[in-house]
Amino acid sequence: MCFHTSTTQKTKKLETHFKVKISNDNLRPVFDKPNYHLNGFAHPNMLVIPQEKAEVIAPGVWGIVPSYKPSDQIKAYYKEAVKYGGGLNARSEKIFDHFLYKESVMEKRCIIPVTGFFEPHEHNKKKYPYFIQHAEKHPLALAGLYSVIDTYITFTILTKEASPLFAKIHNVKKRQPVILNESKYANWLSPDLNEKDIKDLILQDFSESSLQTYTVSKELFSPKADSNINTIIQKVDFPELNETLF
Repeated sequence: MCFHTSTTQKTKKLETHFKVKISNDNLRPVFDKPNYHLNGFAHPNMLVIPQEKAEVIAPGVWGIVPSYKPSDQIKAYYKEAVKYGGGLNARSEKIFDHFLYKESVMEKRCIIPVTGFFEPHEHNKKKYPYFIQHAEKHPLALAGLYSVIDTYITFTILTKEASPLFAKIHNVKKRQPVILNESKYANWLSPDLNEKDIKDLILQDFSESSLQTYTVSKELFSPKADSNINTIIQKVDFPELNETLF
């Protein structure tokens, strides 16, 4: 699953990479501030590219909420939905059947740009966080679904069965976020896709050789630590993992 992300790239870089424009220039200082660790369960604001307006990048709240909920009930919904994962992730295998996802899958798909994301690896019943980013430090495009409530976008990140690389890292749940290849950005946001097209895009693999992965500090998972600091994405070696995954 994908509950922890990092967004440190400037809005100008995202605009160039994804060929979009920020929805409001006044937002630029907010989203130019680096967030080295965003915990999904805090339901942070992140930038997303929505299918309905694919030429812009706009703020969205991480954690999808049913569109029939009024905006003043979003926080209450998150409190109730925490036992179901807070709407942070959606299993791609269920998106055409689940009451919430099927509302969005045909007309409200989105791209969530991130610098990287974190996944837990379990060894001797202890968890070790891994950071995953593009080997050349390009933004990663995570596939998602969204809803619109009044003026708010709320979104979820799609997950799928882990590739061989992610099965080694996320070795208990064996899931991974859906990472879109750059050549497929426009396809994912196209209004002309049918169910088979969408499933095919989800199943397409992202090149494992294009990713850089390494362990980081366990403070990432500590509720007592301020983990939104630049050192949280720096490599930390754990001798007990020296048998290595790769």
